[in-house]
Amino acid sequence: MKDLPKAGTIAFAREYFSRREPAVLEALRKSSVGIAGAGGLGSNVAVALARAGVGRLVIADFDRIEPSNLNRQQYFLDQVGERKVEALRENLLAINPYSVYEVHDVRITRRNAAKVFGRVDVLVEAFDKAEAKEMLIEASLAKFPGRPIVAASGLAGFGRTGKLHARRLGNLFICGDESSQCPKGTSPMAPRVALVAAMQANLVVELLVKMRGRHVQGQ
Repeated sequence: MKDLPKAGTIAFAREYFSRREPAVLEALRKSSVGIAGAGGLGSNVAVALARAGVGRLVIADFDRIEPSNLNRQQYFLDQVGERKVEALRENLLAINPYSVYEVHDVRITRRNAAKVFGRVDVLVEAFDKAEAKEMLIEASLAKFPGRPIVAASGLAGFGRTGKLHARRLGNLFICGDESSQCPKGTSPMAPRVALVAAMQANLVVELLVKMRGRHVQGQ
């Protein structure tokens, strides 16, 4: 087996990006994605997009990591009690140190949504509560009508993979089954949350490549 290059060197960076389609990588490296929420959906979307090579992620959340979050969110035991956005940035840098992770420890409202996510190409809605989802979608489409927003609806339970889908309504894209809800006192489970988050991330990559890529296979 050949000797591995040392982390932080140019040789390591070349190896890191070696198994990427150059045109796709170029499109993603030039792109910026906003992620509203750093919980089950948001943390999984962020990890997928960091691995894909998106150049800049803007992530907002106001919460701390709790033990119950570890059943579906991209955090670890020793991070319990930390601010989610700070812990997530730490984890993303450990995965891909070649992208920029801008984090905002703040609750997103109608008043600050445009300021926090004003310079992103695509916005991902990754909130838990229906009213927060509705607020963000309405605020984003009103302020940036030409910008895609990728939302999620219906990811509770397990199984029923065939019910998951992506639907487009103008510049709003909805991933999930659009119906399932968790009974009171329970949380969504990692497999189905990760599936919907992966659908969101995959759709984001597709949108970015279409927006910025030229002559890219798979379009």
